Amino acid sequence: MDIAVKYRIISEIINTKDEELLNQIKSLLKIDDEDFWSDVSPEDQAAINEGIEQLDKGEYVSHKSLQEEIKNRFNF
Repeated sequence: MDIAVKYRIISEIINTKDEELLNQIKSLLKIDDEDFWSDVSPEDQAAINEGIEQLDKGEYVSHKSLQEEIKNRFNF
């Protein structure tokens, strides 16, 4: 199939507001909407949420500072 046709199809999909058509395309392409989050244990969900909150508050260690700490600790 010509790449221009594929781009046209993509463009039409992006611009459509027809939910039924989009659902049919998802079904045709076997696209699954399942969210992985429901497979994550409650403990892991809590840990992930805690990490996100810490990042939002600026409570993190930068990659560069971690490299420096390891370099100093292990004399690299």
